[in-house]
Amino acid sequence: MLDYHVKIGLAPMRRDVTPRPGIFNWEKGEERGRRAVEYIEKHFASEHVSFVDLAGINDVDVMFCDADAEKVIRRFRDEEVDAVLIINGNFGNEEIAGQVARGVGKPVCIYAMEDEEFLPDGSRFTDSQCGIFGVSRQLQRLHVPFSFIETSKVDSDVFARDFMTFVRVSCMVKNFTGMRIAQVGMRPKPFCSVIFNEGELMEKFGLQIVPVNLAVIVDQYQRILKERDEELTAGAAMLMERYEMDELTPPLLKKVYAFVLLYQWVFETYRVDAVSAECWTAMQLAVGAMPCTAYSVLADMGYIVSCESDMHAAITMALLSCATLGEKVPFLGEFTVRHPENRNAELLWHCGPFAYSLKKEGSPCKNVNMRQWFAVKDGEYTVARMDQDNGNYSILAGTCHSTEGPYTFGTYLWAEFSDLPAWERKLIEGPYIHHMCEIEGDYTREIREFCRFVPQLSPDAVEGGKTC
Repeated sequence: MLDYHVKIGLAPMRRDVTPRPGIFNWEKGEERGRRAVEYIEKHFASEHVSFVDLAGINDVDVMFCDADAEKVIRRFRDEEVDAVLIINGNFGNEEIAGQVARGVGKPVCIYAMEDEEFLPDGSRFTDSQCGIFGVSRQLQRLHVPFSFIETSKVDSDVFARDFMTFVRVSCMVKNFTGMRIAQVGMRPKPFCSVIFNEGELMEKFGLQIVPVNLAVIVDQYQRILKERDEELTAGAAMLMERYEMDELTPPLLKKVYAFVLLYQWVFETYRVDAVSAECWTAMQLAVGAMPCTAYSVLADMGYIVSCESDMHAAITMALLSCATLGEKVPFLGEFTVRHPENRNAELLWHCGPFAYSLKKEGSPCKNVNMRQWFAVKDGEYTVARMDQDNGNYSILAGTCHSTEGPYTFGTYLWAEFSDLPAWERKLIEGPYIHHMCEIEGDYTREIREFCRFVPQLSPDAVEGGKTC
């Protein structure tokens, strides 16, 4: 399962020079660094975010020399931080910033507190922004990727926006590194578009694909039907209450819900973070039921499952979920048909796997042949996909807004784009396919920043549309 908790190391620093009045003032730099840490810990700690600071690292809790850098690296490693925020209290120290950033080896973000004091006699005490330019150049020379927070007051909306972007990006990097994805079954024969390169995913990104033979899946599924009837009965009753049912589906609801228990078993047994599953041919032939509705239930439980053996979609859905710290539910809505009247609107559709929590209020909600039918709720959505061509990996990201459109079967969103013809051209010219992944909200900025920390993955956008 994905881990949405991020531990951030807070590393305030000052310039290490002989004490003197003016821009390298020790006391001002130290006080500002401690004040920033105190504010961040008080206002940003949550169930998703915790902190490790420099309390006790020296007499002032602010790093300023080589010996401090060694202690900070040791503490952050011992505490297993997921990311580091380096804070300029005054001009700062690019040397120790570089040592800490490279030594910890986690995503790093640099931040200069907005300079505040300008005295009538012309004195200034900090020049924090000036110093951050030196810090950034040092990190560039060391080939350390980094994000930065726009120079601002720590209690400003600007800081909150940029800091939370870094938190979300850190969650993406944490989960992407070493991600384990189960491959349940083979791709359907005609689905050449979802071919992927397992070796490259491991070599370039450290991703581990865990094959799960369908014979094992069928055996476990049959065990669930025999041994867990009480859970299946309760699950079937829940599904019966949710939908307007056709005549075919109700007798099969236990078998449908058995997929929920089956995939929970896959996640736990194989210790995976996401699943790419063959669904619409082998499953029905093997067990006489379809898993589409079960995928919906699993999605609302926090499990990432992509249908139609789309490995790159499973990875993209996991990244989108991490970009929201697990607070929003991704779905796989493919580009399907143009809106009959709106030339910038497209049907983002799949046959029935979207999370039930995404259902638009008042939308007809049916279950036909074990598949859901409903429209997705209104809002702004990020649309993204990671894919590759000739070993070059990129992730396309943009946004759309819901719009009105004709009623249709399956689970779907009528989506309006700023330039749909440009999106169509992008998908046709590649390396992407029509299987795009969506999540509520605009996370294009997070996707762009994420790519800073994954050198072999490039951010991409649609010309004429909103860039990522």
